[in-house]
Amino acid sequence: MPPQTNCPLPAGFQLDQYRIERQLSLGGFSIVYLAHDQEGTPVAIKEYLPNSLALRKDGELEPQVPEENMPAFRYGMKCFFEEGRSLAKLMHPNVVQVLNFFRANGTVYMVMQFERGRTLHDYIQKHRGEVSERFIRAVFTRMLNGLREVHAHKLLHLDIKPSNIYLRNDGTPVLLDFGAARQTLASDQPVLKPMYTPGFASPEQFSHRDALGPWSDIYSVGASLYACIAGTAPLRSDERAKRDTLAPVGKTHASQYSEQLLQTVDWCLKLDPLSRPQSVYSLQKALIRREEGDAVHAGLFADLGARLKSFIGRT
Repeated sequence: MPPQTNCPLPAGFQLDQYRIERQLSLGGFSIVYLAHDQEGTPVAIKEYLPNSLALRKDGELEPQVPEENMPAFRYGMKCFFEEGRSLAKLMHPNVVQVLNFFRANGTVYMVMQFERGRTLHDYIQKHRGEVSERFIRAVFTRMLNGLREVHAHKLLHLDIKPSNIYLRNDGTPVLLDFGAARQTLASDQPVLKPMYTPGFASPEQFSHRDALGPWSDIYSVGASLYACIAGTAPLRSDERAKRDTLAPVGKTHASQYSEQLLQTVDWCLKLDPLSRPQSVYSLQKALIRREEGDAVHAGLFADLGARLKSFIGRT
């Protein structure tokens, strides 16, 4: 049976102190809207609405939750609310800023700063097979600054992928859409099907959740690096655990990128959590240092901004 689809709130709807303009995205766990606050400032609002537990029909405001799903729905709502509370404490230029979170319409909402730009996924699709090493090192070195801040607050992202790495108009990357609440739901509530992004989730997210740690996010970073190089996500880690047919990028792309960068990607994609970088700092050091031992040139970041402005201007 195909999953049910929830209807979004209508354009023009007044939600607390925000007016909904339009839907930005619809997933199995939430709906994200573009809205404006009372001063007219654009914001992104994420609505907790897992379609495996609740259904909102056209013209309705509150989702209908079957009695047997209510415990899981309420627990997930609590996790989502706590996620918003935790993220609101993070103030970092490379992590999406949570401005507010509140309850309404029988569910909860997370209000985030609206960012202008494009996702790394969009950039990869437009430049498939031609994403430069300079670009890769610049984007990921800066993005990892944000992930270090996340881990410093004892949080995990658990849903890092190119579509959740946003490239602002000035070239700076920002981490979006944390998966903490849905992952907690999946571990504690068997009624919910785990929601993984094929190719980007670490193997321990599928079967050994007690082994989750910073290295789990690092696997996802490695898969995102792989996507920049290969143009597609790597083989799913749960499939690799059964029979690993993933060819190392150190072999498949040896003529296109430095050996040191390719070895770093393959290091992140080790199936054994203990065989990967154990901290974001370790991975950052590898990305900042070139094969010949020179630090990445500072002009690289200015070059990144120029490239992105050109890319966004053409789209």
